[in-house]
Amino acid sequence: MAYTTIDNPELFFQTLIWTGDGSGTKSFTLDGSENMQPDWVWSKPRDSLSSITGNHFLFDSVRGAGAEKELVSNNDGSEGANANQVYGYISSFNSDGFTTTAGSSNNDYFNKNSIKYVSWNWKAGGSASSNSNGSITSSVSASTTAGFSIVSYTGTGSNATIGHGLGVTPKWIIFKNRSATKGWSVYHTSYGATKFMFLNETGAPQTYSPMFNDTEPTSSLFSVGTDLATNVSGNNYIAYCFAEKKGYSKFGSYTGNGNADGTFVYTGFKPAWVLVKNTSGSGDNWTILDNKRLGYNPDNRLLFPNANNADYTAVNLDLLSNGFKARSTDTTFNGSGATYIYMAFAENPFVTSTGVPNNARWLCSYLLT
Repeated sequence: MAYTTIDNPELFFQTLIWTGDGSGTKSFTLDGSENMQPDWVWSKPRDSLSSITGNHFLFDSVRGAGAEKELVSNNDGSEGANANQVYGYISSFNSDGFTTTAGSSNNDYFNKNSIKYVSWNWKAGGSASSNSNGSITSSVSASTTAGFSIVSYTGTGSNATIGHGLGVTPKWIIFKNRSATKGWSVYHTSYGATKFMFLNETGAPQTYSPMFNDTEPTSSLFSVGTDLATNVSGNNYIAYCFAEKKGYSKFGSYTGNGNADGTFVYTGFKPAWVLVKNTSGSGDNWTILDNKRLGYNPDNRLLFPNANNADYTAVNLDLLSNGFKARSTDTTFNGSGATYIYMAFAENPFVTSTGVPNNARWLCSYLLT
């Protein structure tokens, strides 16, 4: 069996960085080696802005582009609650990028003059299809190759199952109630379906049966209970589901060692994007790194999904040829004995489908440190 079925991850995930030019309408083209029409765009100003325009903005093709379609990961607001009709919005998903349009005041969310921005872009399955596998019929855009699906459903208020379209069991699911003010509930395989965390908060996992009905996902379904975050009658929901794909994505956990020569986490690929969270206690941010901001070790830039901060550099994490490694004693990545969850996507696999290793020079660099 081949090591990976995805030799070029840029078919399914790309990061784009840019500097705003102040124009009201702007088409952005992804700069990877492959054209990729994104189905999920997560964007963020990288410079210090106001509390509104510094937010993380999330759009997807299942809910559709346009004013009033944004969701914000660093707060618990409902869909369209952040006045994007004033400050701009994604107006279309294009064959290799997306277009943004100014609101009634400006396009500061995406294109303020001289401000730096980033967007993280994933490909799912394009147009959504009806899925009746569960007790709730869902609308699903799924890529079984990349292990990513976007699932839209309407709550019933009673314990339920919902089809996710992946064909394999997801290890990470992020939920948002589009209709109400409620946090982003996160399922992760490492702490299981009896617990949850909020993406917009810094707390540790909480035990709570009504979130996921204490039921692990299967290869076709995930379960929800009766909490406002996942399944209240008549409310609309979106769920982002991820299944691990060898050589392309990895979702797991590790234990920090509290040493500047920190824990090494093997992924099987050179990461293009990593999200990490300390689950041993409260107070540490969810933290995102990518290979474009700054793009070289050890000063990779950090952004926090639960906060509207600018790029941050005080805590170091190296992105290596076959994984990542903490270079700090800070509890964000490497507290002594602390447990961390992570999700990571590849720049390129460590070994291609032909069995040929990539990044030999980078591997030697790591082995010699």
